[in-house]
Amino acid sequence: MKTKNIKIVFKKLLKSLMVFAITFSFFNCVEQTTATKTDVNSESAKGEIINSAVDLKGKKIGYCTPSLNAPYYQALLQSIKASTEKNGMIFLSADGQNDINKQIAAVEDLITKGVDALLLNPKDPDALVGVTKIAKAAGIPVFIIDSSIDSSADYVTTIQSNNLANGELAGEWLAKKFGNKKMNIALLSGNAGNPVGRTRKQGLLQGITEEQLRTQGKIDLDVKTQAYTEWSYAGGLKAMEDILVAHPDINVVITESDVCVLGAIKAIAQAGKTDDILIVAGADGQKEAIKYIMDTDFYGCTAMNSPVQIGKNAVEYAIQYINGKRDFPKTSFTAPLLITKENAAKYYNPKALF
Repeated sequence: MKTKNIKIVFKKLLKSLMVFAITFSFFNCVEQTTATKTDVNSESAKGEIINSAVDLKGKKIGYCTPSLNAPYYQALLQSIKASTEKNGMIFLSADGQNDINKQIAAVEDLITKGVDALLLNPKDPDALVGVTKIAKAAGIPVFIIDSSIDSSADYVTTIQSNNLANGELAGEWLAKKFGNKKMNIALLSGNAGNPVGRTRKQGLLQGITEEQLRTQGKIDLDVKTQAYTEWSYAGGLKAMEDILVAHPDINVVITESDVCVLGAIKAIAQAGKTDDILIVAGADGQKEAIKYIMDTDFYGCTAMNSPVQIGKNAVEYAIQYINGKRDFPKTSFTAPLLITKENAAKYYNPKALF
């Protein structure tokens, strides 16, 4: 697709983004939980005792991850495990092994084991709808964590970071940083159709354009290309190598996740362009990214997506459900937080899993 056509597509996208933001604000019932420094920096989740009128001993919490091939997924699992066991419950886990069919089978196995609550991180927003209905028929409440699922699913609440607000903070920071200077942007995404990645992307683009309108009275958004990384270091490396060949004038990389761009840094360095390209991430606050922000000028900022806090919140909500609570908001967010050179040291923990 030619650059001119890409510009036209993104201008049309911006209109839909504004509609999305308004719709999101009015029609989603949202609860926001503040993550403390201790929560987001813990080497691993230590777990906390949660008040319960019901005896939790012997209760089973099941968790199914889409994969364990990334530090984020490992940290999230450890947080859920620690919080579950700290409260005297039994922790059962299943790994989807980055395969839809295997994740479906893994969830079905947890259901047959009679868990008292199912925490599900779906690999795909549509493919896991069926197992949520099976869980409900078995009397098992389902809590969606980290990612999202189609609204037709049977679940109690979704627990995740505020992806839209985090992306907006990162995009606003970038627009302020560049001012009137021309940005030639490459966008590194996770995988096609992922709802969390899409929301982060929307936040980034909205943050850029809103700040430009506020300070310049116009929008200058030139996204030269988008590439998918499959949320991996290797994917980011390959994508960036290809981008630098096809678009040597790139001076900004925006990304839906730190993991998408950590591999890309190697390609940027090999091309001798660390002084020419600025990186901005809409999430996650991964320790390697924070270290780059502290030590370099080419990684500008990232936004906090704490697996430790999300894991703790998920177990807490499951315990509340076991105790009879039913009035949960459909989405529960952790507080948005931007990490820059000014505050990076506060959130950096070299011993953290993530």
